[in-house]
Amino acid sequence: MSHDADHGEHTSTATGTSTAADTPDAPHLDFAGTTPYEDYVQADVLTHLQHLRSDDPGEMVFLVTTQVMELWFTVIVHEWETAARALTQDDVPTAVAALKRSRRELEALNASWRPLAGLTPAQFNSYRSSLGEGSGFQSAMYRRMEFLLGDKSASMLVPHRGAPRVHDELEKALHEPSLYDEVLRLLDRRGHRVPRSVLNRDVSQRYEPSPEVEAVWTALYAGDESSELARLGEALTDVAELVWRWRNDHLVATRRAMGAKTGTGGSAGVAWLEKRAQKNVFPELWTARSHV
Repeated sequence: MSHDADHGEHTSTATGTSTAADTPDAPHLDFAGTTPYEDYVQADVLTHLQHLRSDDPGEMVFLVTTQVMELWFTVIVHEWETAARALTQDDVPTAVAALKRSRRELEALNASWRPLAGLTPAQFNSYRSSLGEGSGFQSAMYRRMEFLLGDKSASMLVPHRGAPRVHDELEKALHEPSLYDEVLRLLDRRGHRVPRSVLNRDVSQRYEPSPEVEAVWTALYAGDESSELARLGEALTDVAELVWRWRNDHLVATRRAMGAKTGTGGSAGVAWLEKRAQKNVFPELWTARSHV
């Protein structure tokens, strides 16, 4: 897709003057309304969503980077929901394909920290007050990501009570099986001994590690590494690793910009992020490796 319309609107020819559109290889330039590109991408909407609240020129990159993160959250939620649906139908290849796409998307998401990673305290403080009580933990789409990973908490719906549609979507996600729940149900259908206490658990609660589930993954990894379920395990591990890297990059960027000060929104800031960074996603996939 070209963003150029060639260099000139008119070119001289031996017979007179012609427009760029008259040349055989020129793109179509004349549309009755908005361009098809605009109709599809909604670029005009996206590029006018930046409403700065300070005079600091550095606020623009902070705001745009945060908005880009929200778009990546949306894509990743779509991929993980696609994978979860596929697993309910025993369609492991489709689930693995979605997880592999999300790995590349997580890499792009994590790269979003780069424009912010070098912020000094003075630079961040120049527009930090404009955030008010705003904080990343209030992101509803990021919360849906966390819910899909099995990190459930009903209290995280509270900030969204004033936005009924968002609250309803989050509440629905809270009470649905996570991506990992669907993985474990698949393992059970394939004949592996996942305990009833895990399969019948209250899925609105945070997932807790199970020694029996660890034993299932240990057996799978001790067997044929090319098996469909082993490949699924590795795709999940790729996701888990990149989620861990996301949390650590967030921690480092925050520590550099504001040290140990209280975070926006009243969180404990770095201390809260440190606690989050210590948690592994899909925990038994990690602990099982010690027994193979």
